[in-house]
Order: sequence, then C-alpha cells, then structure tokens
Amino acid sequence: MTEIAHKRPRPRQSLAQAMESSEGIIREQGRDFLVAFYSALRNLKLYPVENEQVQRSLDGIASTGKTLFDIEGALELRVSNEFIYINSVRLRLNLENYATFSHVLTTLLQCGVGTVEVAEGVRRKEWQILLSQLLAFAPRDAVPDLSGLWQKIADGGVTNILLKPPPEHDEPFGDSEEAKEVAKRAYERSVSVTKELINGVRMGRTASAKRIKRAVQGIVDQVLRNEVSLLGLTTIRGYDEQLFTHSVNVCIFAVAIGRRIGLTKLQLYDLGMAGLMHDFGKSRIPLEIVNSEMPLTDEQKEAVKSHTWQGVLTLFGLSGHGEIPYRAMVASYEHHLKNDLSGYPKTLEPRELSVFSKIVAVANGYDVPPARPYSKGVAVGAAEVLWEMWQDESLGYDPTVVKALINLLGIYPVGTCVVLDTYEIGVVHSANPDSSQLNRPIVRIVSTPDGGRPDASALVDLAVVNGKGNYERSIIKVADGDQHGINPADYFL
Repeated sequence: MTEIAHKRPRPRQSLAQAMESSEGIIREQGRDFLVAFYSALRNLKLYPVENEQVQRSLDGIASTGKTLFDIEGALELRVSNEFIYINSVRLRLNLENYATFSHVLTTLLQCGVGTVEVAEGVRRKEWQILLSQLLAFAPRDAVPDLSGLWQKIADGGVTNILLKPPPEHDEPFGDSEEAKEVAKRAYERSVSVTKELINGVRMGRTASAKRIKRAVQGIVDQVLRNEVSLLGLTTIRGYDEQLFTHSVNVCIFAVAIGRRIGLTKLQLYDLGMAGLMHDFGKSRIPLEIVNSEMPLTDEQKEAVKSHTWQGVLTLFGLSGHGEIPYRAMVASYEHHLKNDLSGYPKTLEPRELSVFSKIVAVANGYDVPPARPYSKGVAVGAAEVLWEMWQDESLGYDPTVVKALINLLGIYPVGTCVVLDTYEIGVVHSANPDSSQLNRPIVRIVSTPDGGRPDASALVDLAVVNGKGNYERSIIKVADGDQHGINPADYFL
C-alpha cells in the first residue's frame, strides 16, 4: 500500500517578503523598459524612422512602459550618482546589462536630464520625438542644454513626458531665495499629495503608496540639503489644511530628529513615510469630529482614538501597500502609546515601542497648532510645548528623543518671536550650531528699536560677544507675533 504524504501548508508570505517581491517585479520590468529604451535610441541613430527595426523598438518601449503603468500606475526613469531608478527602485548593474545602462545614463546626463516623468496615456509618437531629440542634444563634450531640449520636444507636441534636471543641479544649498523656493516647492508638493490621498481614502477611492514615497524622498533630500528652510515652513498655519500640513510637519520633524541620531538615508526614507502617514486613520473619522474646535463628548473622543488602529487598516488598503515599510504601520498604531504604555490603544501585554514610534510620537506632540484640537482653543507657544515635553514625564515621551528635538530646535524653536535687550524684535531662524549655546539661537531681526523694518538679510548670532566679553544681544522674553503684526512664516517663504 502506497503511503500518501501529507502536504504541508504553504508558509504565509511576510510583509518584508512581499515588499522584496514587489521591488523584484519592478526591477525586472524596469530592466525590460531600459533595454527597449536603449534599443530605440540605437536604432533611431542607425536607421530612418520608417525602418521596420525602428518601429519594432518603438513598439517595445510603448509596451514595456504600459506594463509598468499597469503594475504601479506610474512611470519615472531617474538617474542619480551613476545609478538608474525606475519608479524609485534602483536597477542593479551587471555585466549583461552594462552597455545598456551606460549608454542610457550617459545620453541623459549629456542632455542635462535627471528624471523622465511619464504621464499615463503617453503616445507612441511622443516616445519617438523624445528619443530623436535626445540623440540630437547629446553630442560628446557639449554643455547640457535641457531648456533647449525641452523646447524642441514641446514644439513637437509632446505633452505626456516631463524632463527634470539631476538633483544636484536643481536643489541649491544655503539660505538663498532660490534655496527657499526649492524647499517651499517640496513642502507644497507634499501637502498636496497628502491632501489628495487622505481625501481620496475618505471618499472610497484607491490611493497609490508610490506617490507618498516620492513626496517623502523629496522631504528627506531637502532636510539633508537645506534643513533650515524646511523647518521654517513648519510655522505655516492654515486651519483648512491643518490635518495635511500637520502630517507633513511631523514627517519633517521626524526626519530631522532621525538625522540627529544618526539614521541612514534609507532609514530616513522609512521614518519619513511613518511620519507622513501617522494620522491617515483620521480619513475614516467624520470631518465634524476631526475639525472640531469644541470639547468632544466621550463617544467622540473614542472615535478620535480609533485613528491609530484604523490607520493600519488604511495603509493596508493603499494601492501598492507593499511599498510601505512595516515600521510605518507600527508607528501609525503606536504613536499615542506612552513609554509606560498608558496611552492608547490599550495593550494586553508588555511591549517595547519601536524607535520610529518614539520619534513620530515626539514630532507629533511638538507640532501642535496654535489652538490645541479637541480643547477650549487655548493657544500654546512652541517654546512652551517644548518645555512641557522635556519637564512633564506624565506626557510619556522618550527623553532621549526629546533631547534630540531640543538639540535640533534649541531652547527657542524655529519661528519663535522674541524681544531682545536691544529692543529689537526677532524671529528665530535656527538653533545655534554650537550645542553649548542652545539658549542663544540665530535670529532674524524683523523690527528695529524704533519700530522700523531692517534689511531682510539681518541675521544675527546671539552667541556673539563684544570687545568687553559681553553678549551683544540677549533674549528678554518670547513675544506674541500677532501683537506686533509679525507672521513668522513670512520669513521662511
């Protein structure tokens, strides 16, 4: 009698394995797209456009591009630091594809192109025009002319392909107007994406995790390049956009804290996603509760508290949720649990909060609007909030993370309006780079002793001493900007 072997149940795929599998699919399809891109370039260079081989290669690029759209709903080819990315997934270089990668990378960089962003519905004719113009604008040893290339393809009727320069040419450093404008664009883009996705989920539409990932990458890059300008934009307050700006602000603060404690860039990407999506569960709570300025009933309070576990369900419901780090989902669930687990949701067994959850909790606790939600509308200043977080252990924040936030912002956080002993009024621009001078920030003077307006570039270091060894300026008190007609956000726009 033959013994029948019992089949073992197939092991359930973990989230990490699902994410790896998703990236593997994009990587495989991305390689096919890149080969088609290379083949079309090569054939257009060798043969007239009517040639059958050229036509087949154009069919190939249209087909592989459509496949990527079918999988992710997006198509972006990006080159950066000798790497090629398809939809944020880095393609792996090996001996078999070296010639393909090298040729595409060189061609794009010679034309001054860092990103090729393609809209759904792109026509085959548009690929032909783009590739032909890339060949025309990519002679060796020539100065890249992206504006000229862009004009040519636009004249040819290309409307579904957008070209962008490499990041190193598009994101200036420092406190220049151009740097602030780049930071502002990154901030506004992130708010727009967050608003669209949360509202989409609220209305029952399927939202794409890929767009969140791109917005977070922009924020991380800006924090690494121009932290001061981006932190300054967190002072912008708009009641109608409160949930969305709060989500972006928490992302910014979390990434900046993570940078302070030494997380890698890849870890900062994951942390940024955790910060941006920590309140996505509120998309499942009625708007009249979320936007309430009045004290809530016990039932309404419970509804608000449910946003933690509802956030996890929401993130699992996103299209391409495999792109969302597991730790981001954990942070959505844990960011209102205190260190002693006395927060919410209630836990049945002891647990250790994740580092991401602790960071997001601190960033979330710091970024309170001018009037705390679900309260009597009592205004609370940033400096007071920071002091409470440090002094009041009952709030349950991790003291190490709070200390990192204080090192980031100083005793007087960015955007704080202060009165100096010179009778000048200033807005805190950034923490002092000298960690021993956290009570002496860099301040932008916005009002002279006689009430006049100084030069817009009047930045002063409060740690500077005069010839007698005394500080040239010191803070007397924190001021209410509204009373002096000062909106701190204006000085970071």
